[in-house]
Amino acid sequence: MFTASGAVMAQEQAAKPAPQPAAAVASPQAQAAEQLEVARKNLARLADQIKNAADDDSRLAELKVEVDAATKQIIAISVATRPRLDEIKARLAELGDPPAEGAPPETDVVTQERKRLLAERGEINALTGTAEDLSVQATKLSNGITATRRALFSNTLLKHTDINGPMVMDAIASLSLERQAFTRTVGSWLTFAWNFKRLQLLSALFLSLCAALVLLAGMRKLFFPLIHRELLSEEPGYITRLSVAFWSTMIPTLAMGAFAATSYFFLQVFKVLRPDIAPIISAILAISVVLVFVSTLSNAVLAPKQNTWRLVRVSDHGARLLVLSIFAMALVNVLDYVAGTISEVMGSPVVFTVVKSLIATIIIGLILMAMSLIKPIVPAGETLDGQGRPWPRAVKLLFVLTGIALILATLAGYVGLARFIATQIVITGAILVTMYIGILTGKAVAKQNALADTVVGRYLEKRFGLEQVALDQTGLAAGLGIYMLVVLFFIPLIMLQWGFQIADIEAWAYRIFTDINIGSIKISIVGILAGILLFAGGYVVTRWFQRWLDGNVMARSRVDTGVRNSVKTGIGYLGIGLAGLIGVSAAGFDLSNLALVAGALSLGVGFGLQNIVSNFVSGLILLVERPFKVGDWVVTGTTEGFVKRISVRATEIETFQRQTIMVPNSLFINASVGNWTHKNKLGRSDIPVTVSYNSAPRQVMDTLLQIAGDHQLVLKNPAPQAVFAAFGDSTMTFELRVYLADIVNGNGVRNDLRLAIYERFKEEGLGAPFPKEELEPESLPPGPESDAAALQAENAGPATITPLPVEAFKRSGTQRRPRRVTIDGAAEKD
Repeated sequence: MFTASGAVMAQEQAAKPAPQPAAAVASPQAQAAEQLEVARKNLARLADQIKNAADDDSRLAELKVEVDAATKQIIAISVATRPRLDEIKARLAELGDPPAEGAPPETDVVTQERKRLLAERGEINALTGTAEDLSVQATKLSNGITATRRALFSNTLLKHTDINGPMVMDAIASLSLERQAFTRTVGSWLTFAWNFKRLQLLSALFLSLCAALVLLAGMRKLFFPLIHRELLSEEPGYITRLSVAFWSTMIPTLAMGAFAATSYFFLQVFKVLRPDIAPIISAILAISVVLVFVSTLSNAVLAPKQNTWRLVRVSDHGARLLVLSIFAMALVNVLDYVAGTISEVMGSPVVFTVVKSLIATIIIGLILMAMSLIKPIVPAGETLDGQGRPWPRAVKLLFVLTGIALILATLAGYVGLARFIATQIVITGAILVTMYIGILTGKAVAKQNALADTVVGRYLEKRFGLEQVALDQTGLAAGLGIYMLVVLFFIPLIMLQWGFQIADIEAWAYRIFTDINIGSIKISIVGILAGILLFAGGYVVTRWFQRWLDGNVMARSRVDTGVRNSVKTGIGYLGIGLAGLIGVSAAGFDLSNLALVAGALSLGVGFGLQNIVSNFVSGLILLVERPFKVGDWVVTGTTEGFVKRISVRATEIETFQRQTIMVPNSLFINASVGNWTHKNKLGRSDIPVTVSYNSAPRQVMDTLLQIAGDHQLVLKNPAPQAVFAAFGDSTMTFELRVYLADIVNGNGVRNDLRLAIYERFKEEGLGAPFPKEELEPESLPPGPESDAAALQAENAGPATITPLPVEAFKRSGTQRRPRRVTIDGAAEKD
């Protein structure tokens, strides 16, 4: 029966479908293979796009960035497999080689594991080879893009165009067609915008004007001291002129740039611009910024109306002509740029664009040649409003040759090269001049005592009460900030002028700030800055928490001052240590490498830095064990005073003479230390009193106890004591021992008690409370006693010499130590 039922159950179990296994997790090698396949497809896509964009430099720059990113991704995939490969190699080394022929066979488990590891190693090696092939392919694509862009730039500049009569006639014929097309396009856009986008157009214009007014008003309000030129009777300082020239160029240019950007933004947001009008509006706004930049720069440097603010020594008439010439060249350049944009939008023939560039380049060449005829030079000692002298021969020849070269290159058919040079003369020249002024301004501001003589320095001194040192530090920081502004703002502008694209600049900036390779070490400026900021933030938070804990929690809990200092110091060490670890980790440094370096330096620490480590550990022990605390009165060796601060390396002690002594912490651990205020401030103070044998000892002791009992700071319990301490040769020594609640006040109490003892002993006739020695005859005043002693000395016999006590010598005021001479019982000097 049981057998039959078991058979039935077995059939039922067999009839049930077998459970499906869970989806297997892909191995790391399979995941890497999938990622490499995706990278292969991505490279194929990029290669096709590169072929299609062979004539578009900006698009090629963007594609190069994508190719470089793909290359990094491929390398990262390959690097990710290395740890597993190292593990496999280590495990195979542990397993060893297969048994040799004739040797005892190994177990099946070891054989199977070796086979599995060898197969996995083969897979990883294959993946590494595939990654290397893809990396080489990506590198070739990147190099190919670079070569293509270089060829495009060269072909554009060196492209030759035949300048002849038919070409000029074709250009003249195209002029009428382009003018009609431009008029029709702009008219239709204005009609459409006014009829259907009137509200949006007016809103965009209104917001743009509001933005312009806010920028102008804000710039004038905030930066008026930096750009205002006062009518001064005497020439202002060089740093003031440089600063005004730099900021009077930068601020209006930035304001105009912001106005142009906001105008274009609002027109685009409100969908007022059509695709055929947007490039023209963008070009007009761009040339407005360029004209403002060149115009403000030339006026800032040459100052044609205020010669006291002029940076170069040229005559007033020469300055006006130079400003006019520079503005004319800039105007010709920007008009040619706008005309080229219009021709491109209108689809005009290329010959028309070439002829316009030809005319613009010839005009710029003629202006350069005309500038050589200006006479702006003013010799030293002459006034700037007088007649100037011609340029130096070299400068005049440079103007003439540059103008002739531009005209000849244009007429020879190299219009693109001549046009590029003409543009760089104006735009790049203006940028370089501004950079030079900015660098000089930063250098002048960073000089010692320079900022204090400026308007900004006087304002900071008046507003924030900054002293000279703070102003110098502010000036140094301001100078470094100006350097950074000049480099970060103007270098990219020059690169853009010389054919580089925004994508190139972004890629280089990203590489500079995030991936600097020095050998096998990778440095990230962004990571380092982030680490510094995190450390600074942790430091600030630690200091804040220390103050909060000390001022709120422990102060309200009436915690002892020493405990508060120990807790506060320990929290400071812990917080700064954590902030340092976080900062180092954020900066990208591997802490394991730091551990290896620390291990390598352990020997040096043991020998060369043992004192520093010993003092540091001793400081920690002092903070935890607290044998003394801040405010205690300690004595160690020859140092005695109050503990002011316990730091990492040393303890700061202030002596009674207000001298600060830094005592290494290890001395407090390895030597005896006396602490007068360890548990409490209760202490005993002893005052020795010496009287002659003519005094009554009990009366002396009672008097001392009465004096001690009358003092307010002397404790009644424990009670003061008067002790007969010792017998002397001619005196008796007593000690008055009193107990004080605060031993720190011992000096004052002892002084009061000594004064009281002297006065009471004098009143009660107990004798002087100090040793009283017999004075020598030499110091006695002349009289009968001295005469008798002298007469007795004449008849004296053999003499015995007895030295006087040192105290008697000190009181006598003599320059040498006297000796008592006894001649038959009579005393006489030596």
